[in-house]
Amino acid sequence: MRSIYQFAVLTIFTLLASCAGNSAPQEEVAEQSPPNFILLMGDDHGWDETGYNGHPHVQTPVLDEMSKLGLRMDNFRSGHPSCSPTRGSFITGRHPNRYGTFSPGFSIRPEEISVAQLLGQAGYTSAHFGKWHLGPVKSASPTNPGAMGFQEWLSHDNFFEIDPMLSRNGGAPQQFQGESSELMVEEAIRFIEKANKADQAFFVVIWYGSPHEPYSGLEEDLALYDNLPEAYTNDTVRLTSNTTGEQVKRPLREVLRERYAEITAMDRSIGVLRDFLKEKGLKDNTLLWYCGDNGTPRSAARTGMTLRGEKGDMYEGGIRVPSVMEWPARIKSGSISRVNSVTSDILPTLCEVTGQPVPERPLDGVSLLPMIDGTMEERPSPLFFWSFATNKVFGEDPQPYIEPQLQEGTLPLVKKMNGKFTRDFKNFQYPEVSATDTGGARTIIDNRYKLVLDEQPEPELFDMIEDRAETTNLADAHPEIVEKMQQQLYDWQQSVLKSLAGNDYH
Repeated sequence: MRSIYQFAVLTIFTLLASCAGNSAPQEEVAEQSPPNFILLMGDDHGWDETGYNGHPHVQTPVLDEMSKLGLRMDNFRSGHPSCSPTRGSFITGRHPNRYGTFSPGFSIRPEEISVAQLLGQAGYTSAHFGKWHLGPVKSASPTNPGAMGFQEWLSHDNFFEIDPMLSRNGGAPQQFQGESSELMVEEAIRFIEKANKADQAFFVVIWYGSPHEPYSGLEEDLALYDNLPEAYTNDTVRLTSNTTGEQVKRPLREVLRERYAEITAMDRSIGVLRDFLKEKGLKDNTLLWYCGDNGTPRSAARTGMTLRGEKGDMYEGGIRVPSVMEWPARIKSGSISRVNSVTSDILPTLCEVTGQPVPERPLDGVSLLPMIDGTMEERPSPLFFWSFATNKVFGEDPQPYIEPQLQEGTLPLVKKMNGKFTRDFKNFQYPEVSATDTGGARTIIDNRYKLVLDEQPEPELFDMIEDRAETTNLADAHPEIVEKMQQQLYDWQQSVLKSLAGNDYH
């Protein structure tokens, strides 16, 4: 039997669906269950690296098909130009600086309210599979997937490769044999089958370990890229050795062959998941959403690039990522949106779909349900991005927010760092707001213009409609726009600093 919460969700969903121009008639919708949600995210998968965005080499037939049959979001961005902060925005609907997830290796805070917790209140059963990177996944961690509302998880503290070490529900590390993207989908299918048998709506998050370096691929996928241009051999890049875990230099052509093989394997696993949903009669009423977590890294940002910058940058190459969504019961086939959107929008979107109230604290995302229904022409508020200047703000002896032993990771990965193959996390106390703690690279994007500020003396202003490659600085031509956007950005930063000081938890 469905819970009373799911009955309430069904009632609200029925009312919402009856108003949508492309939805089923009300008498048909009334017989449907609440929608299921599957959210997928690639690791370091930039906007350029899909077939549908015109990459000259990468083969992504499944994502390409989803872009044609579902909703293609051409101006979707990650919440930050690196992974841990973006994952925090995905989970909370809030900018990661509000809770101290400043960069990779910083954890989330236990007091944050997650989308999994909110959907749990609506009767959903939920699971996380893959990269977590918001704190250790061990059972003792106050920021593991279970603490953030996921009832089951098979996850890693950080990224992983073929034959990964993973933890099931916080248990001791176990090695799993197989291609990592395939393994994640196999686990997700088992969970979905169990939920479906129990007549429960499900919320599944798959955060792939691909295509993060170091790269590796199956022979069948590597063979697809045997004929990359020989010219790439003349260039070398630095990345992790799969053998030693240390940094090495390798020819770009070899590196790209392996990276693209990982992307294709990830794409194929999404196809396996889509086929399963169709076979089980779940596809129509399941929202399936894929995106990347930040732009393409330096080790691969050499081919197909049409955007300025790379992972870590506030330019579009650092924050614009692929995003496609399918939900046949609700989304019109062949939909394309150029409205600005971001990973922080995930929580408010799913809350509106299920009728759950959003948390009573500052959010940075907005609901994209009007985009799903084809009625959203502009974003109602700007997007903000900010790489926090941690060294300048916290000094040499910052006070930990969480007990350090609880922040120690247990799962080994290939890449060695600070002399070890596991990862520890940190989060700092920020006791008092200072109006001067607003340094670091930061950006505001409205429906036309983008302002980029850093330690450089002059701001940069770009027209994102006419110049999405960010080639022409218009700051001198439009000082009034610069002044207005600077003030908006500063005001937003003050709100973020108040959150960081813990004001939202009182």
